[in-house]
Amino acid sequence: MEHQEFVRKTKLMASISKRILPSGKPQWRVSYMDADGRRKRPGFSSWTEADKYRQEIEEQLRKGLYRPDADRITVKEVCSGYLEYAEGRMQRDERMTRKMLAVYRGHINKHMLNSGHGIGSRKLSRLTSKVVGDFRDALRSSGVTISTTRKIISTLHAVLVYAIGQDWIAANAAHGVRVIGPRNEGAKKIVPPSKSELKAILDAADDAFRFAVLFAASTGVRAGEQWALTWGDVGLEAGTLNISQRMDSYGDAGPPKSVAGVRSIPLSSQMLTMLKQRKLAAIYSGQGDYIFPNKRGKHTGHDNMMKRQYKPTLARAGVSGVNWHSLRHFAISTWIEAGLAAKTVQTFAGHSSLQVTMDRYGHLFPSDDHKLAMDGIAGELMG
Repeated sequence: MEHQEFVRKTKLMASISKRILPSGKPQWRVSYMDADGRRKRPGFSSWTEADKYRQEIEEQLRKGLYRPDADRITVKEVCSGYLEYAEGRMQRDERMTRKMLAVYRGHINKHMLNSGHGIGSRKLSRLTSKVVGDFRDALRSSGVTISTTRKIISTLHAVLVYAIGQDWIAANAAHGVRVIGPRNEGAKKIVPPSKSELKAILDAADDAFRFAVLFAASTGVRAGEQWALTWGDVGLEAGTLNISQRMDSYGDAGPPKSVAGVRSIPLSSQMLTMLKQRKLAAIYSGQGDYIFPNKRGKHTGHDNMMKRQYKPTLARAGVSGVNWHSLRHFAISTWIEAGLAAKTVQTFAGHSSLQVTMDRYGHLFPSDDHKLAMDGIAGELMG
């Protein structure tokens, strides 16, 4: 038993030896046996580098984290495999859209494989948390924003999860690597457009476009949700709007941002009347036809609409700083002003949690009770 334990511990140890290359330069080799009993002897240009590797490999062997492929596969090769895997998921409709795939490609090709600050040439065995942390810092130093840096590190994490699934590595070096923002960073408090600004926009819009603006400012739906709506999503008798899908920038329909995005929103009598009138006058009025089609009956392209209709309307109205998503903020602010409970606002808005609603719109809810409490405290302190 003691002999077996000695043999086991010996297999978990690595040694360093020096040799002279034909060029006359010295090389330090780390000799160890991998998990399959094969002898490995990688070479290094300095004893310090070799000893650092020896310590790392002994720890991996001891903890069962060693993977032989990690010594030969680079981050670039893993990224290539991951993109093929992601494309396959997209084709099989496995929670991967063309837009998501394009974002991942951008993060990988523009940043991870960047010839300057990238890590594409790194062997997986040399990709440590420190290396990922240095990559993060290099991104920030090159001018990449905090938000984008977080997304890139998140993509790297997903790439390494794929590598774990291929049994190329045993641990994710990106796990726990944080991108720290400024001290005052937090959820941005929403400032919705004023009623006078919305009125100016509606007055400046042409008749055909005015309804699209009013619909967004009344129902609070996201742009992608609005352009994906069909007449079958409107309960004209029940007076409800049923959200079950959204349209992305590629024109691909898919589920909303989260499970909470699938929801029903009650419609006002006025909005219901306008919808009925619109359907009667519509060329495309079948259950599967879009409520807001383009001239060919297809979905509205958001970027094209912004360029050709919304931005010129803002210019005519003399209003600035009100993007299309601001119309959603306006709708939600009116719900709060009307006295709807926070949980109801969350449901109608399709937020993933009540925390999201309160982080963004909590300051808009009435706080008379808070004021009374402060008055009481002040009374006790000041007499």
